[in-house]
Formats: sequence, structure tokens, C-alpha cells
Amino acid sequence: MLINNSQVGFNNKYNLLTYGCQMNVRDSETISGILESLGYISTDNYTEADLVVFNTCSVRHSAENKVYSKLGEINKFKKHKPELMIAFGGCMAQVPEVRRRLKRLGVDVLFGTHNIHNLAQLIDEARNENKRAYQVWDEAGPVIESLPVKRQAGLSAFVNIMYGCNNFCSYCIVPYTRGRERSRTPEHIIHEVSNLAEAGYKEVTLLGQNVNSYGLGLEKPYNFAELLEMVADNSPGIERIRFTTSHPKDISDKLIYTIAKGGKICEHVHVALQSGSNKILNMMNRKYTKEHYINITSKMRDKIPNVAITTDIIVGFPGETEEDFTETIDVVNKVQFDAAYTFMYSPRSGTRAADFTEHVPIGIKKARLSYLMEVQYDIAARINKTLEGQIEEVLVEGPSKTNADFLTARTRNNRIVIFPGSSSLIGQIINIRIVEGKTFSLTGELINNF
Repeated sequence: MLINNSQVGFNNKYNLLTYGCQMNVRDSETISGILESLGYISTDNYTEADLVVFNTCSVRHSAENKVYSKLGEINKFKKHKPELMIAFGGCMAQVPEVRRRLKRLGVDVLFGTHNIHNLAQLIDEARNENKRAYQVWDEAGPVIESLPVKRQAGLSAFVNIMYGCNNFCSYCIVPYTRGRERSRTPEHIIHEVSNLAEAGYKEVTLLGQNVNSYGLGLEKPYNFAELLEMVADNSPGIERIRFTTSHPKDISDKLIYTIAKGGKICEHVHVALQSGSNKILNMMNRKYTKEHYINITSKMRDKIPNVAITTDIIVGFPGETEEDFTETIDVVNKVQFDAAYTFMYSPRSGTRAADFTEHVPIGIKKARLSYLMEVQYDIAARINKTLEGQIEEVLVEGPSKTNADFLTARTRNNRIVIFPGSSSLIGQIINIRIVEGKTFSLTGELINNF
């Protein structure tokens, strides 16, 4: 239930601090929608705010440390402005040891990933009854639809198709902070996408911890490939459909063939490898082998024209030997990833891997990460070099961050293209000739009569 605007007043301002993945970015849009339905106005400066909201990430301790540092900074400021209210939500709020610590850190409102819809009620309780309002559900309830949303400005929007994760990888906290998988109905998803099209968005990214297991819990059985086709067929105004993220064990032939049809569905698949060693994959509880991963990505390369395959890789997982790491490099060389997000393993309390004892020394982790990045950057640069002279269809996203005379655009397979052009092109889908391929981006030039 939302509070009447008169209870809060229109002069109140909020500062929302978002940490973590696309899921958290999307949750923050709902948090903003709830707050602005109460009469709050957004500010980027917490010193101007009456309410500071943390939407947090707990995937790695480094992310948590950033949050604690910022919370300490704002608590110092709060001594000079005691009426400032601090609300704390997101994945960190779902971790019991974090909740115990927050009671000592001046947090007025505490909410979790499962009960964002109760935020207005908790703020009301804390403000009007002058007491702390803490409510975190350990178990997820049903999916709550039709919450207020304040979208980030732009051409592209995130759309949740499901929540939670059932995979329980040994290094990952997400199933404990996001709960078990729950799918939204196709009708609700299509309705949201249609509203985005009416609002002027050109592109949507369908979100799930593992989109390939979409359909669990629905009365009528659906799979992810069917959902993609339904969204594509029922979203006039939307030019491009993307999705993330895919688990290798659940990628079906039907999904590959659906992407291969083209149309609105973009030719980019982000599918996390994590390790190329079967021993380490087993310890990670990933439920696939190196051979399966190579086979599924080879099939994508064979069936989907111009597909880009990107990935996540962890080095230095407990027990990883030099031979295990060499197997990872072998997969990187065989698959030829277009891009990779690479990480050094760090223990995350609350996960099974945190109790593993065969730790890899930090110096070895750093050396392996450095070599992996060197190999991957060389692959990416060579792939991008082959695109020189080709014509690419791009969606023009906005001005370049580094040069006011240039624009930033994105290809169907998710490559960034920088080119000189007029701001009148923003929002248009146009053709660009690639002039130079670099490691992380392309430079291009206009063709036709733009």
C-alpha cells in the first residue's frame, strides 16, 4: 500500500545508490517509482536528501566493502542532519550476518530483494512512528506485478522475465539472496514491453539469472525460445531484443535456431564458461563439461550468422592447478570469445566454496588473470580487425563520452561503434562502414546520405 503524498510532502528528496548487476539496476527503477509515487524527488547529492536508499550487491566482498565505506561516510554526515533517513535493501540485506551488523550502523529502514513492494509501508512506519522498520523475507513470495516504475532515460530498457536461481554454484551467493526461480507470465512480460515501445524505447534486454530455465512455476508450460518468439511477434516499435544470462547446461537447439532466424532477436549470447577444467567445473557445481561447452558454442557459431559469444571466467578457484588453468586457456582459444569478463576467485561466506581449503596464492591468481586477459584481448582485437571495411547495422545510442563530435552506436551483436555524426541520428538504426577494429570497440563512418 502506498502512502498518500500529503503524508510525505513534495519537498522531500531521495538519493538512490545502486550497486551490482542489471537485476539491481532494474530493481532500482522500481524503488524510484515507489518513492516518486510518495512525492519524493530524486537528487544525485546525498547532502541534499531527506532519504538515502542503498540497493546493494553481495556477489563479492569487495562490493560489500564499497557499500560499508559509503554507509560510513553518510552516517558521519547524518550526525549533522539527524532527520536524514537511511534505507538499506538489495542482496546484502538478505545475508543474516549483514543484517546483524546494520543494526549498529544507523540504518532506519531495512528491506530485502523479496519485499521491495513493502518499501513505502516501511518508510511510513519509520518516519511517522519514529522507529526503525526492518523487514526482510527469507523466502520469496509470489511475483508482484504492476509496481510503480521510474525508468532510466534512453533507448534500451531491462525487463525481468524471472527471478531467483536454482543452480547453487558453489561459489555463488545469488540463490540465497534472490531465492528460487519464479517466472513471470508471458502476458505480463509482453504488456511491459509494449508499454516500453509506447514510451519510445527501441530495445529491450530480457533478464534472468538463467533465462534458459524460463517457464518454471507457470501453470501453462513455456520455454525461453517460445517466449522470445512471443515477445518478438507482439512488440511493435521495439527494434531489438536481447537477453542475459544463459547457463550452458540449459541452452537448447530450439533456442539456437530461434536466434538464428534473426529479425528482432539479436545475435549475441552471453554464456558463462567460468572454467575450462572439468575438475574445477565439477567443484563449482556447474553441471556441464568442457566438451559440452565447446560443442554448444560451436553449434552457435555454425547456426547463427555473425553471432558474438561473450563469457565470464574465474581464475584461481580453490584447487585450480596449472594444468586446470591451461585447460581454461585451451577453451578460450578454441571458442574465440568476442569478449570476456574475467575475475580472480575470492571466497564468499555463505557459499560451499568458502569452506574449500586448497587456496591458490594471490600472486599466482594475479599472474593467471593477467595472462588470461592478454590472450583474450588479443583474440578480441583480431576479431574486430576482421570487421574493417564491413557494413554494420547499428542503433545510435547517444554522444560519445570522450568526443562531442562523435556518436556511440551498438551493433546487433553488441559491439560498440564510435563515429562522427549529427545528434539528429540518435535513436535511429543506420548502416555504418567499419574503419578500424580495436580491442574494445570499433570506429566507423556514415554511409548512404545521412
